[in-house]
Amino acid sequence: MKHPITYILAILLMFAFYSSAVVAASYEGRQKCSSCHKAQGKSWRSTAHAKAMDSLKAGEREEAKVKAGLDPKKDYTKDKDCVGCHVDGWGEKGGYTIDRPKRALAAVGCESCHGPGRKYRGEHRKGGQAFERNGATMERSRLVARGQDYEFEEACKACHLNYEGSGWEGNKEPYTPFTPEVDEKYTFNFDKMVKNAEAMHEHYKLDGAFVGEPEFKFHKEFQANAKVSKEDDDDDDDDDDEDED
Repeated sequence: MKHPITYILAILLMFAFYSSAVVAASYEGRQKCSSCHKAQGKSWRSTAHAKAMDSLKAGEREEAKVKAGLDPKKDYTKDKDCVGCHVDGWGEKGGYTIDRPKRALAAVGCESCHGPGRKYRGEHRKGGQAFERNGATMERSRLVARGQDYEFEEACKACHLNYEGSGWEGNKEPYTPFTPEVDEKYTFNFDKMVKNAEAMHEHYKLDGAFVGEPEFKFHKEFQANAKVSKEDDDDDDDDDDEDED
């Protein structure tokens, strides 16, 4: 009869395997988010972030590329030095990869700011359903524990301020070629940019199902001026999880 320690080790190995599988699939893609947040998803699709991957294609944003010292005739969609700032989850388990690209991750979408959604999306659904049933609220700390990010300023700086002399402490190669020296429009101010609906998305009234800290620093301001989404707002995003050729 085998020693009990053998069975314990086997169980631990199985747990580690299944845990890593869950982590590896933690990025789901924006279509999962917009299935509930339809108005936000619809607004996002007209933003610069939604077109981030398209901007890497040959012939796109020619003038900007020339000014930045890039070849406007080159396709940069498979250039590992460029792709990271144009997709969700680059370099992270479950995120976008060049070898097995997923359309639903090919842009700067929901999870680039709010974190990989596989674990916290279920909590969102539970919280929303409980609020609809009896007005019960859920602490945001539960969402944070499952990976939601309410303080995503560093994630933005990692792309917009990743050049020498920007003052951002996280600078590292490969640096972005789009700097204020190339064009003043690349000057990045998080507080200003995060309020720009053309870059991010329009804000809509939330039902109040989630409470407590952490709260995004502009949450109250956004909600005070938020639009009311129409129930018939359609989310016609046809992204899927199929690998691209």
